[in-house]
Amino acid sequence: MFGNLSDRLIDTFKNLRSKGKLSAADIDATLREIRRALLEADVALDVVKTFTGAVRDRALGDEVSKALNPAQQVVQIVNEELVTILGGEQKKLSFAKKPPTVLMLAGLQGAGKTTLAGKLAKWLKDQGQTPVLVAADLQRPNAVNQLQVVGERVGVPVFAPEPGNGVGNPVKVAKEAIKHAEKKMFSVVIVDTAGRLGVDEELMQQAIDIRKAVDPDEVLFVVDSMLGQDAVNVAKAFDEGVGITGVVLTKLDGDARGGAALSVASVTGKPIVFASNGEGMDAFEPFYPDRMASRILDMGDILTLIEQTQKNFDEAEARAMAEKIAKDSFTLEDFMDQMQQLRKMGSLKSMLAMMPGAGQMRAQLDNFDEREIDRTEAIIRSMTPAERRQPKILNGSRRARIAKGSGMTVTDVNSLVNRFEQAAKMMKTVAKGGVPQVPGMPAMPGMGSFGGGKSKGKDKKKGSKSGNPAKRAAEEAARALGQNPNSAGSTGSGSAFGI
Repeated sequence: MFGNLSDRLIDTFKNLRSKGKLSAADIDATLREIRRALLEADVALDVVKTFTGAVRDRALGDEVSKALNPAQQVVQIVNEELVTILGGEQKKLSFAKKPPTVLMLAGLQGAGKTTLAGKLAKWLKDQGQTPVLVAADLQRPNAVNQLQVVGERVGVPVFAPEPGNGVGNPVKVAKEAIKHAEKKMFSVVIVDTAGRLGVDEELMQQAIDIRKAVDPDEVLFVVDSMLGQDAVNVAKAFDEGVGITGVVLTKLDGDARGGAALSVASVTGKPIVFASNGEGMDAFEPFYPDRMASRILDMGDILTLIEQTQKNFDEAEARAMAEKIAKDSFTLEDFMDQMQQLRKMGSLKSMLAMMPGAGQMRAQLDNFDEREIDRTEAIIRSMTPAERRQPKILNGSRRARIAKGSGMTVTDVNSLVNRFEQAAKMMKTVAKGGVPQVPGMPAMPGMGSFGGGKSKGKDKKKGSKSGNPAKRAAEEAARALGQNPNSAGSTGSGSAFGI
């Protein structure tokens, strides 16, 4: 979502890095570009004024003028002020001292409340809670049925005593849901309320009545991130009418400009609690202002990446795999197990996007085809157990049979085997504490180079001439991405900090 904004900000900071000392004119020119970038991202004007004013005051102060690297200090200030307008610290849900905790979802129709209710329920379930979904949207056609389908997908029960489609009293349903939760000992009640195409008195009154009836611990306003500044106006209206305690952003994976995310917390004074960034039920995460600011400035989000890895990480299996690599007994069967582990972590494209400097490789990310894993797995499954354990026995006839069985070509099979052997050597070198010196940059064995293209023979022959192992690895990685090897590792590429 923040692609255009990130590009504009990074280009602006590049102009600063060539200056050893920053004048007031340099800072003003930088702030003009930042102001334009934020306004083009549809950030609220008041937020832009507050943000640029705070950055200017700090940038003209001693912390920049006395800094060893004033350009990086300005970037640090921008990062900290972005965190501020995004809400400052992370806001956690408030749970009731005596269960059940009641969470009420409110918002406009089409914001994705019902789907988000399922995502929230699954997240709470993974946290050890026992949630129940409440179908209090009795007006939108098939809203009750949709919530039941979502509940079944995530394995969470749904309380739906009324059929909906204009039949039933949502306030009565919400009241009965609390009694039902107490009787069945559910720890969290998630009330899905009705939305409208616009803010009207009927919607507000119904939401107010439900709030009075159930006295929720949290009233979460669900807002479509693609609304831009309109999202801020709607959020303010809901806050004044119903009284919200937090905001949940949906469709954060869209291609909108991101103005809602950068405006809603600052304007309403209510923190962003969660963010939904995909269609899958796992595409849901707590909102961290500092991590989002890092993503916007193309500094990556390593902490979220680590958390996702740890959540799906099998320590015993990883230890056994490390032993196999060290003993040079890593096989295609092991590699297929590793691919299945990666699948559990979610979208590979979204994980790669969390790496520092990923914005500089947006074209490669956009062209990255996650179905390549399916094709690779199909090739491996078409092999016999002996062929998976000993790829060296794969002669021409065997490879033709595997290609036919997997629906691929012999070239695809050859490419997989070659990349696997290359990656196995690299893994063994790393396991022994060495520096891998392999041409290209295979993102993972069997999936080809990160950009999806094939390196030319003349590039392979040319190789790296540097005697420094770290510099040589950087040059080879840059060459694999079609960049100038001489610029690899320089401050002219990478993230805003020159990473």
